[in-house]
Amino acid sequence: MRLSMPQIDTKAILADAKAKATSVKAWELPKVESSVAPPDVWSNIDQDPVPPERRTWSGWSFLGYWFSDLADVNGWLAGSSVLAVGLTWRECIPLVLVGGLCNSIPMAFNGTMGARLRVSFPVAVRASFGYWFSYFCVVSRLILCLFWFGVNCTNGGLCVTQMLTAIWPSYANIPNHVPESVGMTTQGFCSYFLFFVLIFPLLFIPVHKLGPLLFFKAVTVAPMALTMVIYLTAKAGSAGPLFDAKSTLHGSEKVWTCFSVLMSIIGGYTTLTVNISDFSRFAKTPSAVYTQIPSIPILKLLTYMFGIIGTSAAQVVYGTQIWNPLEIVAQWQGSPGGRAAAFFCSLIWLFSVLTVNLTGNAICASHDFVTLFPKYLNIRRGSILAATLGAWAFAPWKILASAITFLNFMAAYVIFLAPMAGIMICDYWFVKRCKIDVPQLYDPRGIYRYWKGVNWRAAVVMVVAVAPVLPGMIHAINNNILIGTGLTHLYNINWIYGTSVSVSLYWAFNAIKPDRATLIPRVVEAEEYLTVHGELGPTEVSSIQKEAEVGDKEV
Repeated sequence: MRLSMPQIDTKAILADAKAKATSVKAWELPKVESSVAPPDVWSNIDQDPVPPERRTWSGWSFLGYWFSDLADVNGWLAGSSVLAVGLTWRECIPLVLVGGLCNSIPMAFNGTMGARLRVSFPVAVRASFGYWFSYFCVVSRLILCLFWFGVNCTNGGLCVTQMLTAIWPSYANIPNHVPESVGMTTQGFCSYFLFFVLIFPLLFIPVHKLGPLLFFKAVTVAPMALTMVIYLTAKAGSAGPLFDAKSTLHGSEKVWTCFSVLMSIIGGYTTLTVNISDFSRFAKTPSAVYTQIPSIPILKLLTYMFGIIGTSAAQVVYGTQIWNPLEIVAQWQGSPGGRAAAFFCSLIWLFSVLTVNLTGNAICASHDFVTLFPKYLNIRRGSILAATLGAWAFAPWKILASAITFLNFMAAYVIFLAPMAGIMICDYWFVKRCKIDVPQLYDPRGIYRYWKGVNWRAAVVMVVAVAPVLPGMIHAINNNILIGTGLTHLYNINWIYGTSVSVSLYWAFNAIKPDRATLIPRVVEAEEYLTVHGELGPTEVSSIQKEAEVGDKEV
């Protein structure tokens, strides 16, 4: 029996490639007729509300997602860094739990919005900020995602370096031909590029099919990290000297240091507090997002304790404090057995960084690109563009090597994100009482236009919440710029200030002068709109969704 090979139309492929290389119009996506947007507003299948057949995330999926996001190299580093400021591990525990709750509770609030309305963050934020002012939030989130994608690629390159060194020890001695001013070695560029090659195929996985990938990470990374901690503790004979260390801080200095650490713990995940609807819209039921409330603090504490115990025990074993787990792995490269352990540990850490970069940065950035350019970009194209720009346009290796002040600025970006999250929560739960007209979110002339596309209440609240803490952010970027003690302390509670001021002030503005057009009597869902208007029947909708799952074949 002779098997027939599929015929490939080479001429058509070349013609399509030539058209896309010479014409922007050739990149246009087919307009999806099932869109709830008005006829003159371009939308696509990835920007529209999620249909029932793509709502696949259960409570376990969200648990796997947070295992994926929290159990990584950065989580280990964050735990060990708490000890570096002079606090003890006992003082760290309540700070991590409180910080985790300050992430998980707002995340459940905003996540419920996405799970009920089935819309992504760039669409959901229009209800509170206005159709056009919402683009400020979208661009702000996009910049952060691109930046952190590149930073995580650098961490992934370190994993690749340890893996290849374990197989070929000579890889550690590759001659460097790159100028020092670039901030990266020849070996580093090789590892960085290989990591980028590894993550690229993952960009083609649809969001609603990520569950198995996240579950696999959940059952591999945490046991591996625990094994590292047990090994180091057993070899050291104890948990190390850091567990017996006394606090070096006292009085008000200790209090404000605790606040600073707490803000750092909260700030790292404030981005997801704002944009969790990018994932919660795929939930099977709205209640699935509630698993985040207990799981985030517990998983955060677990990861932080791995870093604290591992660093403390490593100090006994290797005679110096090693904060980075990959640097601990590098100590094992001296024997065949050690190299085998280094390879497998680095492989799992690599998988951890891959999934974090995929879910936390590439996918979120792709939603932003889809919102900004819906005529040309879908989730797949947006992910590819985000990965390319994040990995190569920002030169993250140089930033990490020479621009600590820029890192401080990006960490301080929480002063913008906390008020955004507070406004969204207050608007959905307390002002509009969870009653949103979903089709109107897609209409630039609809009820969420407010005043010329801007909700002035949100704009004023953002100014009031951000302006007082800007001097503290500037001081964090450049400590040569002196500011008063009061402003420093205010910056040390930036999340508390931003969240409380945004919620209370936004509620007050709406109580005094509400926008009555947006205060509707009931929820209007996308399914109801399509049924009433009779745009498409179930068969046609299902056909379009199946086509979307296959993806854009013209990428």
